[in-house]
Amino acid sequence: MSTTSADSQPGDGTAVTSGSNPAELWSLVDKTAFRDCVHCGACVAGCPTFLETGSESDGPRGRIQLMQAVVEEQIKLDGAVQKHLDLCTQCRACEASCPFDVKYGQLFWTFRAAADKAGLAVRRTPPFEQRLVPRVFSRPDRLRRWIRPTRFAQRFRLDRILLASGLWRMMPGRWGRLLTLLPRREKRSARLPHVLPAKGKRRARVALFTGCMADALFRQLHWETARVLQENGCEVCVLRSQVCCGALHHQAGHLAEARELIEQNTRAFAANDFDAIVTNFATCGGFLRQYGSFDMSHFGGKDTPKDLEARRRLSARTGDVCEFLDSIGIVPPHGEIPVTATYHDACQLVHAQHVRESPRRLLGKIPGLTLTELPESDVCCGAHGLYSFTQPEMADRLGQRKLANIERTNADIVVTSDLMCLLHISRAARLQKRPLRVVHPIHLLDLSYREKPFRP
Repeated sequence: MSTTSADSQPGDGTAVTSGSNPAELWSLVDKTAFRDCVHCGACVAGCPTFLETGSESDGPRGRIQLMQAVVEEQIKLDGAVQKHLDLCTQCRACEASCPFDVKYGQLFWTFRAAADKAGLAVRRTPPFEQRLVPRVFSRPDRLRRWIRPTRFAQRFRLDRILLASGLWRMMPGRWGRLLTLLPRREKRSARLPHVLPAKGKRRARVALFTGCMADALFRQLHWETARVLQENGCEVCVLRSQVCCGALHHQAGHLAEARELIEQNTRAFAANDFDAIVTNFATCGGFLRQYGSFDMSHFGGKDTPKDLEARRRLSARTGDVCEFLDSIGIVPPHGEIPVTATYHDACQLVHAQHVRESPRRLLGKIPGLTLTELPESDVCCGAHGLYSFTQPEMADRLGQRKLANIERTNADIVVTSDLMCLLHISRAARLQKRPLRVVHPIHLLDLSYREKPFRP
């Protein structure tokens, strides 16, 4: 691919460089990392944006060439180049398929942080993302208050009127999109206690990571996770000192805030001796498992060997709940759930954490449940982080692609392991007026252990 292809000409968009310092940019970016990519094309087959647009500049190798061309001053970081970079869902499918082990995600974020420091604006951060990520989304109590108007609309079924009529598109700012994305109201759940004892002989002592949006929107799932862990002989600890993992801040470019959250979580979990730190949402787990590979200088901080070792220890102990249960050998559940399900691989679980079979094996233990394979199961649904808000058109296209593949399975329900996938696929189905339940694997396991019926 030419670095100045027809769909990314430097004069095609508004230049966003200001006071750039290429020499400084070179010093912050490992230029040999770009050369690790030999442009073989193995990565494009699983890249969601390339599958949709067919443009080389919207695929991993094209983006690598664009970044390299900017660093080498062959092209400017103008609006057109910025658009191709922004369109990346950060699903990391390219890493999973790369025969040369190119760390695209790390390269992308290193480039972005270095460009910011060198005075190059990699992207314009939308006001919605700029204001709400640090102030609202990362703080469960604030998020609960912030979404009260949408909860009010759900309570009186105003959301159904807005959805049916299409009036949600006329709502100010991102409120309309948020309304269509939020899950149905669930029963108010109490805060989890600090310690939940194991049932029977204790097999492990684990810390449950509760996150921010996860705790605000899916606290009931935390209770379900704790109960399933207890059934499997785990003592579950919920640390009050833990905070948001920082993934949304990192994605939005709030690097100083991300660094503070990383450091706080590192201190919180370092002070306790757990067999594992368990996560139930792929985005949180994927980011926590990256802590040990981060260079804090790119976050505007400084590292010491002690700090790095603490982060590496946290990353090494962190694992998805399905992966953890599968590794210790699950106690077989007894309750029957007679449904046909299909499983969607959340990008941050299958690509970032390399967990593919564990959730399927656990689902296979549930009596009565039939699991059918989903076409393009590991192709991104367009939900990662705030992508649905920052790139709504592409997010919707990918959501519809996923929904079409789900319909081919004739499954009753969809199972997936990430918060944003749950929200995004459910939204796609609602907008198409198609009845479809999207649930977490742990929800089904919890029902089976308690011998409760599944309610579609």
